[in-house]
Amino acid sequence: MVYAIVRAGGRQEKVSVGDFVTLNRVPGGAGSTIELPALLLVDGEKITSAPKDLAKVKVTAEILEDLRGKKVVIQKYKNKTGYKKRQGHRQELTKVKVTDIA
Repeated sequence: MVYAIVRAGGRQEKVSVGDFVTLNRVPGGAGSTIELPALLLVDGEKITSAPKDLAKVKVTAEILEDLRGKKVVIQKYKNKTGYKKRQGHRQELTKVKVTDIA
């Protein structure tokens, strides 16, 4: 089994060929490809973690769609002062499919 640990959108994700991964928004439209930097590569019993060897590894993914995450509600309240504040946030995301680890 071949899989890689990649850096994607400030997080690390474990991916293998054919996996669908949701990342923070990346530039590019649906159908375009992106390259993700590998931090670790596992190929059966062989583990590659040296930066010199990982520079040769390419993890490519195809952008499927741009979407938005669940709404997060932020509320602030201070007792006895009449202060209330309510705010919402939806993270912009991109769904990708890993096509190749080489």
